[in-house]
Amino acid sequence: MLRMTQRAITIRLAEARDAQAIAQMSRDFIETGLGWKYDAPRVLRAIRDRETLAVVACEGGKPRSGAVNGFAILECGDERAHLVLLAVRPSHRRAGIGKRMLDWVLDSARTAGIASVHLELRANNEAARRFYRAMGFYETVLVPGYYRSGEGRKEGALRMLRVLRVPGPLPAAWQPPRIEK
Repeated sequence: MLRMTQRAITIRLAEARDAQAIAQMSRDFIETGLGWKYDAPRVLRAIRDRETLAVVACEGGKPRSGAVNGFAILECGDERAHLVLLAVRPSHRRAGIGKRMLDWVLDSARTAGIASVHLELRANNEAARRFYRAMGFYETVLVPGYYRSGEGRKEGALRMLRVLRVPGPLPAAWQPPRIEK
């Protein structure tokens, strides 16, 4: 396992040039055995979508340099966000990269007024379950047969949730002064 300092990895917004690397990581580390839904064109659409936040973790101190070693994609709605994908290369795991990326997207969601973040993961992925629990998510429901492979094999998904604030309208931070006549 490669050990590195937190300073050696830069977290930044994903750019169009990152789409292929993100897609390959999704295929190899998330979608293995399920078929490939998040190919480069779909990832590029997500990067360009104003309602989606995509971040990457790159090696090296310069923000525009280095190979993509992790990524996260978060789709935002009015009050709910969906963590679509999050992955870190096996050679870079357990170095705090996943936590740093998830912290970034959760802070961004909170700033945007999102009330809750939802995600799904393979029910048998114990490492991911432990990671998300440690990050404040809790399990909500097991969905049998959620994932389907090209061979027709079905696999269950576990849905998880993290509450960022009480749902409902945000209190107004500032109100214009009333002009009394």
